[in-house]
Amino acid sequence: MVLTASSARSAWPVPLPLEAPFGAALPTSFKAAALAPTADTILITGATGFLGGASAVAAMQGGLASQLLFLVRARTVEEGLERIVKSLARFEPPPSLLEQLSAGQIVLGDLADVASFADDPRLNRVTQVLNCAAVASFGDHPGIWPVNVVGTVAFARRMAQVPRLKRFVHIGTAMACGPGKTSPVQECGELDDEAEHLVLYTASKAAAERQLQAIAGLPLVVARPSIVVGHSELGCKPSTSIFWVFRMAHDLGRFLCDLDEAVDVIPVDYCAKALMLLLFKPDIVSNLYHISAGARSATFRDIELAMAKARGIPSQASQFRKMTEQDIPALIPQFKARLGISNRRLVMRAMKLYGGFAMLNYHFDNRRLIDEGLEPPPPFPSYIKQCIDSTEGLPLLEQMMDDFK
Repeated sequence: MVLTASSARSAWPVPLPLEAPFGAALPTSFKAAALAPTADTILITGATGFLGGASAVAAMQGGLASQLLFLVRARTVEEGLERIVKSLARFEPPPSLLEQLSAGQIVLGDLADVASFADDPRLNRVTQVLNCAAVASFGDHPGIWPVNVVGTVAFARRMAQVPRLKRFVHIGTAMACGPGKTSPVQECGELDDEAEHLVLYTASKAAAERQLQAIAGLPLVVARPSIVVGHSELGCKPSTSIFWVFRMAHDLGRFLCDLDEAVDVIPVDYCAKALMLLLFKPDIVSNLYHISAGARSATFRDIELAMAKARGIPSQASQFRKMTEQDIPALIPQFKARLGISNRRLVMRAMKLYGGFAMLNYHFDNRRLIDEGLEPPPPFPSYIKQCIDSTEGLPLLEQMMDDFK
């Protein structure tokens, strides 16, 4: 479904200008403060999560700490501030940066209950929204649809009523396209509502995106990240999400893909930099962007070589075997011996799930962001050592918990 709306500022996908007293050019190494007027107020949801936290730190490093509001689940603003500071500390910003935050920047609320915070008067002065909040689980979490669809749409409708709102950047997922596409997957605003998604999470993201497009007056920009793994400098210190899949395949010497197939992976700090661009650049050419590796997507062979080098062991490529789902039960005895995991149901489910995504063999066209002035992302193999070093000694089962909560 393509958006049709009476408001010119929410048209899809025509250029979306921002009324701002600065030029549209964006250097690749920019300060967010140079793009955001001092009167702007930026509301970030999901800052206690991986991508939201990285984005909040990026904004603060750009000089915008005092202009941020955070939607946080907590009983008191003091508790909310504590949660935010703890989350952002994972990205190791200078302590002096975190000390700039105050309880007055906390909006108590939950997307599962938008009515509980909809009357907060601070929302009426918001100029930009970065909506990162979601139940980002590949399990069957009961909150996926109530938060990712119902609550997200209700929140967007509330923010569409704010006269000063210039841009509402919503985090979707590149996998919202569903199966059956051909790489490179193009940046298309239309999503197949009949697509059979591999998990409820991606289905919820697709449904939310379709409904957000229909909200009149919402200056919507959808950002669809591909697979976000680690941090280009900190590795998996902020989050072990998804990296364990590559470690598991390497330990087993088997996966559902061929070594010469590619996977589209980006680090979270690159994704955060892209979101700062989409949030603050005065003129952007579209309302929909992939944040992806694109042509820099790495093959599993390159990933295996980088992992072997980082672990100080010989490459296992010559012994690597591509398998089918039917082969997985035969590997059960190796789960404990090679992976240290006795929960064979969890590992089987994880291998089928992530193998299913990998077998799509997708990479996502990212030319729009590159054309906006963002440099290409670092290739995944270039920071695999940081991911290996930061997970050394951490049991694989613990690494999996970020994705199966």
